[in-house]
Amino acid sequence: MFEGLRFNHWKTSEGDDGVVVLSLDRANSSVNAISRAVLDEFELIVERLAIEKPAGVIIHSAKPAGFAVGADIKEFVEYAKHETVHENITHGQRIYEALARLPCPTVAAVHGACMGGGTELILACSQRIAADDDKTKIALPEVMLGIHPGWGGTARLPRLIGAMDALPVMLTGKSLSAKRALALGVVDRLSRPEELLAEARLLLRRPEPRPFARRAKAWASNTWLARQIIAPMVLKQTAAKVRKEHYPAPFAMIDVWKRGGGNIQQRLKLEAHSVAKLAQTPTAQNLIRVFFLQERLKGLGGGTDPAIKHVHVVGAGVMGGDIAAWAAFKGFEVTLQDREMKYIQPALDRARQLYEKKLKNPDKVAQTTRRLRADVEGKGVAQADLAIEAIYENAEAKRELYEAIEPQFQGDEILASNTSSIPLDELRQGLKAPQRFLGLHFFNPVAQMPLVEVVRHDQLDPVIEKRALAFCKAIGKLPVVVKGTPGFLVNRILMPYLLEAMRLYSEGVPGPVLDREAKKFGMPMGPIELADTVGLDVCASVGKELAPFLGLEVPPGLDEKLAAGKRGKKDGQGLYVWQDGKPIKPEVDQHYVMPPDLQERMILPMVNEAIACLADGVVDDADLLDAGVIFGTGFAPFRGGPIQYARSEGIDKVKLKLEQLAQRYGERFSPKNGWGHPALAQSDLVIP
Repeated sequence: MFEGLRFNHWKTSEGDDGVVVLSLDRANSSVNAISRAVLDEFELIVERLAIEKPAGVIIHSAKPAGFAVGADIKEFVEYAKHETVHENITHGQRIYEALARLPCPTVAAVHGACMGGGTELILACSQRIAADDDKTKIALPEVMLGIHPGWGGTARLPRLIGAMDALPVMLTGKSLSAKRALALGVVDRLSRPEELLAEARLLLRRPEPRPFARRAKAWASNTWLARQIIAPMVLKQTAAKVRKEHYPAPFAMIDVWKRGGGNIQQRLKLEAHSVAKLAQTPTAQNLIRVFFLQERLKGLGGGTDPAIKHVHVVGAGVMGGDIAAWAAFKGFEVTLQDREMKYIQPALDRARQLYEKKLKNPDKVAQTTRRLRADVEGKGVAQADLAIEAIYENAEAKRELYEAIEPQFQGDEILASNTSSIPLDELRQGLKAPQRFLGLHFFNPVAQMPLVEVVRHDQLDPVIEKRALAFCKAIGKLPVVVKGTPGFLVNRILMPYLLEAMRLYSEGVPGPVLDREAKKFGMPMGPIELADTVGLDVCASVGKELAPFLGLEVPPGLDEKLAAGKRGKKDGQGLYVWQDGKPIKPEVDQHYVMPPDLQERMILPMVNEAIACLADGVVDDADLLDAGVIFGTGFAPFRGGPIQYARSEGIDKVKLKLEQLAQRYGERFSPKNGWGHPALAQSDLVIP
């Protein structure tokens, strides 16, 4: 059938039964990203299929990693630069629509990751079958890049499974498991992984009829009247989670769906125009940059380290207990040590709750739970490949602990501290093997926060650093390597923000006003709520450690709260009163007049300190700094990080604002060393 045609990215075969099997196998790549070259070859294939009319077509991936990770993002960036996004979107749409119009049945056989443009490809097939295992993940995650599906996703998915199910899939970008995809009707059948292609052939011969109720629901939810009723509801729900001026893509996508009628060509036209417009927004450009920064952090881990199998954690408090629980969840044997069992048991209880929530399956929960063992006597140290110290922030206490741990090591074990602020030069004093000591600073809550600071000092062995990075990768975290100066990167940049917010609070600015203004800037949580969530005791401890180094003061009022046992969320009282895990924020007097420079007073100290960190070489470059602050603090991703924010606002303009704040409020706002750093001038997106 394909005589005379040679393909680099597709393999074709035709059986005696007349069924054509197309295997996507992008050349020189471990995964299938759908590039222009992949699409151009696919266009030729579809044209030939339309002429030859085979008995059926099966499309699958030859890559073990999965079906397709989506469109080639690097190419998309180039299209955005040259303003050819619309042309390339419509090109892909035409090919997928030609596939959808083939006069023969088509089945997509899905295993592993099926994302974005890969999901849109399977939606253009007659039917879909997926491997029934934990590796199968189907998603349309384009909103996370500041755009929305553009190769027919918004045009086809709502019509396939109904708008009320389809819109959340596209608005959140969250992955569907194989079973969830079947339940929603995204796929028509599941198969054992090893029988996927054989089952796909059976599905070609005997298509799975779609239940009448599902077809009726899909039709009813996409009528003109339904769209006019549903769209405002979904818009309201979306606006409660994100701001349109920060993240325009979800709102644009709802509008595309609302305006899309019964004609698919009209729906595709709306979709292409919308994506092309979104591609030019700063939000999309910054979120795509964040995507590449995330990929770079993932790459820092290299391969996994087979030498680390057993992890011993000392300190079963919130951080230590949760680090231990997460390491066990990710497959490591873990022993957890503290002075008495009564301190370890709450950590074990929290771990079990985590496993039940994540795993669902009782056998898997039990299996994972067995990997996490209480160890009051600390016998696990002798068997451990990595020991993580997570006790309270006191340098002398930590050094005493190291004196007990280090003699029990047998060979090249790694000793790590989860200290959040103490310089490593101070902690390594007295160690017999300082070259095997480093910081692994996790963030709370461990199960949710993706970043780990891998903290260096000048005697650290580079091989040990690489092994620590590999460990971070093995537990699914994003590592950023930082210098072991006070506060490292994240706390050093976050603390000026928190201390200034608490100073404003002590000056009489209502907490809800401060939180609202921070969220208006794009922070995921306001500083007053954050301080309560982290714990006022932790804020005070880290604040006192860092304030002299940063040239700041801990504002008044904290010690009184702590003396009264009001540490925040964990005590039910702090700067706010907490009920059922949520803050009760007091009403703000309607006559209250907010200071006009409130947002600048909170945010610009972070930017100032970020630039000082860059000048001090706390991280290797500006991109890593932005990545660390975004993934460690939640700093407005759509702004691209503090350095990118300063570039976009104008370096001179931001520096001038700091000088003006310094004149009004004091030296703490004065621009720090580093505002002439050459990296500040570079604003082009750096693609690894």
